[in-house]
Formats: sequence, structure tokens, C-alpha cells
Amino acid sequence: MERLQIALRYELAGNGLNFSHLYLGGLHSAYVRGEAFRAARQYVEAAAEFQKILDHRGIVGADPIGMLAHLQLGRAFALSGDKTKAKAAYNAFLALWKNADPDVPILKSAKAEYERL
Repeated sequence: MERLQIALRYELAGNGLNFSHLYLGGLHSAYVRGEAFRAARQYVEAAAEFQKILDHRGIVGADPIGMLAHLQLGRAFALSGDKTKAKAAYNAFLALWKNADPDVPILKSAKAEYERL
């Protein structure tokens, strides 16, 4: 966690990569910090990191963490016991993936987790 704190002052800078029209944005440090907080059972802090990604979509660009942040936010809320916010975050994720192949593992997991709420 200490090493991830170093990136805080830089993560809102335009630090993305552009690979032939595929823009991968910043805020990867926030995503990893959110995962670390969730693993440490610090769900409020985890939710704040994932929400930061959603609040700064312009920095994230087309990076997959932009969509995955909805799912991770839902997971953090579910683990903290806030089912209402968890359902809203899962719904946002599932809406983005409504036309995806239903056999994609992360989509199957998200649907199963949502059903358990």
C-alpha cells in the first residue's frame, strides 16, 4: 500500500498510452490500490478508489479498467453490506456488457454475484 501511495500525486495527469488508436488511460494505480484495499477488507477505501476511476473517465479513455471499475465498485459495496449501492454498480456494469458474449467468464461471474445480492 505504501508503494501505491507514491502514485497519488501523479495519477490525475494525462499519463495514458496510445497504441495505434487504442488509448489506454491512467488511473491504473487507483485500480490496483482499490484491489489492495478490498483484499485488506477496507471496503470504504476500495470503493473510493474505484469511484475515482468512474469520476475521471476522460483520463481513463478506452482502457478496460473504466468498465471494470463498475464491477469492482459493486463488489466493494457488496462486501461492505451496502446492497443498494452494490446493485446499482452491478447494473451499470451489466448495462455496459449487455451485448457481450454471455460466455465471457467475468460477465458470468458478475451475473452470478448480482443474483446473490
